[in-house]
Amino acid sequence: MNMNKKPMALMTMIAGVGALIAAGSLMGTAAIAAEKKADTPDPMLIVKGAKAWKENCGRCHNLRSPKELTDEEWDTSVAHMRTRANLAAKDARAIRAFLQSSN
Repeated sequence: MNMNKKPMALMTMIAGVGALIAAGSLMGTAAIAAEKKADTPDPMLIVKGAKAWKENCGRCHNLRSPKELTDEEWDTSVAHMRTRANLAAKDARAIRAFLQSSN
């Protein structure tokens, strides 16, 4: 191999690795943005959840402040009460979105 070709090949390899790193970083940033967008519930789902919370949970409970439990605790509570109160999955999702939107 010619001595002049070695530095050029090395620089091409470094540029290629740099491009791969930059592409991976951009894909990671896009994935994080998409994940954050997916975590943000639809405002109408929150409104439906507030109504379902009042109508369903209020029958048996003194209604708690949504800030009384953490998001994880609401996940557990809603999953438990979905089976106990025979809630539809869409109602349980809406109630969870409403409760977690306050945290």
